Amino acid sequence: MRRLFPPFEYSAAPTAPTAPGPQESPSAGRPWTLEEIADAYAYPVTTTTAAAGKAGGTGGAGQAPQPWLRGNMVASLDGAAHHGGRSQPLSSDADMRIFGVLRALADAVVVGAETVRREGYRPARRREAFAARREAAGQGPAPAIAVVSASLDLDFSLPLFTEPSVPTLVLTGAAAPAGRQEAARGAGAVVVHAGEGAEVDPARVPGVLAGHGHTRLLTEGGPRLLGRFAAAGVLDELCLTVSPRITAGDAARILDGPGFETPVEYELTSLLEEDGFLFSRYRRSRGPARK
Repeated sequence: MRRLFPPFEYSAAPTAPTAPGPQESPSAGRPWTLEEIADAYAYPVTTTTAAAGKAGGTGGAGQAPQPWLRGNMVASLDGAAHHGGRSQPLSSDADMRIFGVLRALADAVVVGAETVRREGYRPARRREAFAARREAAGQGPAPAIAVVSASLDLDFSLPLFTEPSVPTLVLTGAAAPAGRQEAARGAGAVVVHAGEGAEVDPARVPGVLAGHGHTRLLTEGGPRLLGRFAAAGVLDELCLTVSPRITAGDAARILDGPGFETPVEYELTSLLEEDGFLFSRYRRSRGPARK
């Protein structure tokens, strides 16, 4: 794997070049270790001032972590988000390594119900390679899976709900079918309301999950859910793998939904390459759009 952007001599690489002139990263031409990938994709430190004892208390002001929502998707060279209903045909060994690392860095993985059904989601597992890193960050042994669903038309007998190492969260609206909410709780899931009606309000999801102690958030889609997060203005970062494969057909793009009135600008922060696959990382621009 090699870093294309930012240039190695300007990146925060653990070993700086010593010879004058442009240098290749020491990791160029070989697969990166999981630790190197984790360093490259570390979550930013985001805090907001929160006053302790707001209701007449005497505590001073503290720093509370803000949620950071990162999306991770793969797309074909001609823009398809899947082939035959699944993303695996577009992926590669390097893409799956990054996929696994992004999960290992997250507090919670947010995913739509349709993607759970189509991709056969299972609980995230504890990975020994990241145990010390997660413990140092104050995280549990594995990320929680948070399933977004209004109808709760889910099979609660699946291992995702009955056998996770940390309880699976079900994000739904307060007015979602009461019987299905009880079925989810009966299977061991934690039902979390993120909307007053049956539907989930995507703008509320990061804050609601932060209230449950999950601030490093990762969403793996699908395209409709990712589009809703982007439209709500809460998608802080997009990690996009561009696969060197074309599919044609009518598969959705990585964001599926009504068009925005004005395009939303993101800034490139990292670009890696291995075997023709491009691994990009974009952050939402906080300033005015550049002309």
